[in-house]
Amino acid sequence: MSPEYGSTVAIFPIDDETLTYLRFTGRDEHQVKLVEAYTKAQGLWHDPDQEPVYTETLELDISTVVPSLAGPKRPQDRVSVSDAKRSFRVALKDYAEGEPQGLDGGLDATFPASDPVALGSNGPDDGSPAPASGSTREPVGRPSNPTPVTLADGSEFELDHGAVTIAAITSCTNTSNPSVMIGAALLAKNAVDRGMQRKPWVKTTLAPGSKVVMDYYDRAGLTPYLDKLGFNVVGYGCTTCIGNSGPLIPEVSQAVHDADLAVASVLSGNRNFEGRINPDVKMNYLASPPLVVAYALAGSMDIDITTEPLGSDAQGEPVFLEDIWPTTAEIEAVVKDSLLTEMFSEKYGEVYEGDEEWRSLPTPDGDTYEWDPASTYIRKPTFFEGMTAEPEPVEDIHGARVLARLGDSVTTDHISPAGNIQLESPAGEYLIEHGVERRDFNSYGSRRGNHEVMIRGTFGNIRLRNQLAPGTEGGFTYDFTRDEVAPLYDAAQNYAAADIPLVVLAGAEYGSGSSRDWAAKGTDLLGVRAVLAVSYERIHRSNLIGMGVLPLQFPEGESADSLGLDGDETFDITGVTAINDASIPGNVTVTATKPDGGTIEFEALVRIDTPGEADYYRHGGILQYVLRQLRDA
Repeated sequence: MSPEYGSTVAIFPIDDETLTYLRFTGRDEHQVKLVEAYTKAQGLWHDPDQEPVYTETLELDISTVVPSLAGPKRPQDRVSVSDAKRSFRVALKDYAEGEPQGLDGGLDATFPASDPVALGSNGPDDGSPAPASGSTREPVGRPSNPTPVTLADGSEFELDHGAVTIAAITSCTNTSNPSVMIGAALLAKNAVDRGMQRKPWVKTTLAPGSKVVMDYYDRAGLTPYLDKLGFNVVGYGCTTCIGNSGPLIPEVSQAVHDADLAVASVLSGNRNFEGRINPDVKMNYLASPPLVVAYALAGSMDIDITTEPLGSDAQGEPVFLEDIWPTTAEIEAVVKDSLLTEMFSEKYGEVYEGDEEWRSLPTPDGDTYEWDPASTYIRKPTFFEGMTAEPEPVEDIHGARVLARLGDSVTTDHISPAGNIQLESPAGEYLIEHGVERRDFNSYGSRRGNHEVMIRGTFGNIRLRNQLAPGTEGGFTYDFTRDEVAPLYDAAQNYAAADIPLVVLAGAEYGSGSSRDWAAKGTDLLGVRAVLAVSYERIHRSNLIGMGVLPLQFPEGESADSLGLDGDETFDITGVTAINDASIPGNVTVTATKPDGGTIEFEALVRIDTPGEADYYRHGGILQYVLRQLRDA
């Protein structure tokens, strides 16, 4: 998770408590002693008497830590639970049609978790609970579009913006923490004991990070309570947070589409970038497993779960979160009684065996991988096609057109989505043409071994807004070879056929989020030669160089907007050839020629920051560089 907070690596000091955990989870004594000896030799062992020297130190007052969520579209967008309702209403204006009702002018300048805005005269925000079957919240101070829904079992309710349609206990990391998992199960038990149920529009799933979780759930007798709330096991490890949430309840999905509702998911995952979780869900919040259960009961983000009831019990009495939240002592007691070392030894001991289907897979012989030309999952990539024994001289860029003009905070998920593959998309069409049925599409993340799928998905995130194609979302652009809005992949192929290089114009924090290699690989394979951005996330900047794409930065204080670049210009970038002389040019000259012949010229900063990166770029990318180094070794 390091890239999310700007780090390449995170080091957690190891101490005696770590060794206790290793022993408890079934590691043999030889491995435990090896860990201790190695970490002490490397200086990774925590010694209170020897404080490491850091270039910068941050201090955190633990007393200021409060229960929090993150959302609606980035892991770093922390929101305290007590402020989640107000934050949701502020964010909703970016997702729902219509003017917010009753909010003052502070809304436009307010970012989630900043100062609250005032409610107007549309009636008091009285904190009344959402009905167990009915509209999720009263539309005070927010856009509203109550939409009637009838499920297959005959139950009826109204769905509105902010309805929680996915509540998923998922992730390979925090679902391996016994304390939060037991806490979630005890919360479910307390809710069921009070006669509560999840709201009928919520799809609930359970995907622990370890099979041991179900062992201690069963031993503690907690599994039936999660089942009664719909938190049934759907798998282990990565599911919802990588985009494998599966479809919403069909009638709910239809209502979301018909009314263009901005509904939400709450998941205990690590990432919530736009378009990643589910194509029907626009707003996504990261939460602890117990809070996932709480929001499944509430059914809406438009509720302050710290002060408003989650629902009603069997007698119709309101039930608040504090009424069913387990105490720390209760959680610790169950953890102590239900977790056994043997559970870890048994499950981890067979982890490499696999089931019968896995063991029966044919395994070819030979020293090298046998490429299957019929495979739609793994295909021989094209990175080395046309590669020469020695690198060709670097050339300036002439006559380039803009493939995408993007705003700020474009993440690697926007550039190369990991989730659902849409039927009516270049990637979906490719799979259909190759005999893959819709139900077997799987996700971009699962097909990352097939460059044909990944190229077609690049810049294909369903929430991406390319300013060259206003009014569209997803992988569209303006194709200047045809003078029409077209799928971005198709346009890139037309440019390639005409031997026209491409550039991307972007705002600040370009490439933030996951350090996804395909965000750079796909950019390269589409024919993009350079990216011009206000600023970069440093890992993606490095990855672009590694794929032979030149990262350039606008002059300080400038952007595409301030320079008057609309994206319909033809670009010439000169001065790049200085790299051939084993030097790194500080700046290059960018000349943008308007359709009427007028020009805009400026100096762009070359973001090749080290001699090693210059070597990679000179060779056409790190793959070519490494291959040539191996040849010469």
